[in-house]
Amino acid sequence: MLNKIWFSPFVLVALLGASINVAASDDVNVYSYRQPFLVEPLFNEFTKETGIKVNVVFAKQGMAERLAREGEYSPADILLTTDISRLIELKEKDLLQAAESTELTEAIPAQYKALDNTWYALTTRVRNIYSAKRLGKIDFNYEDLADEKYQGKICTRSGKHPYNVALVASMIAEHGEADTLTWLEKVKANLARKPQGSDRAQVQAIHQNLCDISLGNSYYFGNMLKDEKQKVWADAVYINFPNQKNRGAHVNISGMAMAKYAPNKANALALMNFLVSEPAQKMYAETNMEYPVRPGVKPSKLVASWGQFKADNLSLEVIAKQRKAALILLDKAQFDL
Repeated sequence: MLNKIWFSPFVLVALLGASINVAASDDVNVYSYRQPFLVEPLFNEFTKETGIKVNVVFAKQGMAERLAREGEYSPADILLTTDISRLIELKEKDLLQAAESTELTEAIPAQYKALDNTWYALTTRVRNIYSAKRLGKIDFNYEDLADEKYQGKICTRSGKHPYNVALVASMIAEHGEADTLTWLEKVKANLARKPQGSDRAQVQAIHQNLCDISLGNSYYFGNMLKDEKQKVWADAVYINFPNQKNRGAHVNISGMAMAKYAPNKANALALMNFLVSEPAQKMYAETNMEYPVRPGVKPSKLVASWGQFKADNLSLEVIAKQRKAALILLDKAQFDL
């Protein structure tokens, strides 16, 4: 039976080869990139309602490698990931199977699920542009990051982080590779420092007057506001929803999929249906500062206080097809160097 523990990347590497017995038929086994505090309350409620026990392996990396190694003997039923790129990796490596139900069809908008039903979004988050309050409120487009008036004023984490790769992929889908490469080169020229750190570290840099503008996922803003030390960073910036007068802001997801060799398929589908239900979506939204994927479920009061926004309606599957091209362009632009 799966153990409910958290693996650091180093411990995970050491344990990837360990054998794990397939659970009994009244269980469901989850491999999760999402942190325990985000999902365990949902799993506990699911068990309370159904009697099905949820066994979880928490990890930060190595899911695809582990599944490939385990093959048809893998005990994994459900896979939870933190962004679209990891779902696409699992799909491209043929580690998923289609999961279909009326609940999933009705709950998840078409742009946030695979055409072949191999993966589904659970929550959404915006790739926001943060701006220093000393600049005042600014109406931004992602394209504006290349404007020379922002030379030496932009901070960002690595261009090859999955969150930025997805954004670059969306720019390719919108503008094509040639224009996106030019954009990347101009954004790089506007950087205040070499790409480094996390999304939160960029907001900290704005607070420290190292730059005026940064990229960051929306939920980090909520997490900083609730952190006693980091609140001063968040208080120094505005959170801006880009491209509101045209295509809308780029949105990424956390998501789920059914493992290719899931031994407990019925229980797995029951858990997937539960996770997109209105009560579960509301619980998720209150905990993780993200937006519920199910239409009609409201975000938390804090997240709602940032205002409504228009999201890019381009399918994430279409955007994800540009992921490899995005990585190539980032190398051509020498973005992280």
